[in-house]
Amino acid sequence: MSDGVVEQVKKFTFKSSCSRTDLEGESLEIFIPEQLQASYSSYTWPSAPVLAWFLWEHRRELLGKRVVELGCGTSLPGIVAAKCGAAVTLTDSASLPKSLQHARRCCEVNGLTAGQVRVLGLTWGLFLGSVFTLGPVDLLLGSDCFYEPSVFEDIIVTVSFLLERNPDAKFLCSYQERSADWSIEHLLRKWRLSCEHIPVGGLGAGSGVDVDELTQGHTVHLLQITRV
Repeated sequence: MSDGVVEQVKKFTFKSSCSRTDLEGESLEIFIPEQLQASYSSYTWPSAPVLAWFLWEHRRELLGKRVVELGCGTSLPGIVAAKCGAAVTLTDSASLPKSLQHARRCCEVNGLTAGQVRVLGLTWGLFLGSVFTLGPVDLLLGSDCFYEPSVFEDIIVTVSFLLERNPDAKFLCSYQERSADWSIEHLLRKWRLSCEHIPVGGLGAGSGVDVDELTQGHTVHLLQITRV
């Protein structure tokens, strides 16, 4: 229960691949409180577990990295990154204080304090003071940011700005395919960004995870976006 809102807590379990003896036996449990009158930001959409599993399988690369999650919602990928040793800032729209409050709640449930994970209001396409307080960034994350075509360019502009300030950084983004007519390719070209598709079919396979369970039967893509 949070501020009188009924919650249900969903558990996500990440395990090491049994075929990799150097990581054998490692596991991580993340608990995500979801509000029963789920809005965009209080429900864990299928893209989030896909990105979280990719991060888990590359957890050795996260140690000490400075990570920012855009449109964090319930923050599953960002929380996984924090648990794997990254310095994480979770961001969601500055105009949605309840979403930011819920992100803090998700951190609290997983034993992450404000000193460990920062939660910040950052609105796509608006370059207000908050965006300049992020500091150096190694990795941007986003899961299911591309759900509404009217905000696609706002997201791309924000990513382009942050990657220009951090030329060696990259943006890892998972999204659910909702329409074959929706595309960000022209926006990537316009803002001088390049995109690589990362296969997701084998995610979690070595740990006995069925990728169809992760995606809940939806088509989910994973992209790595960098500056040209």
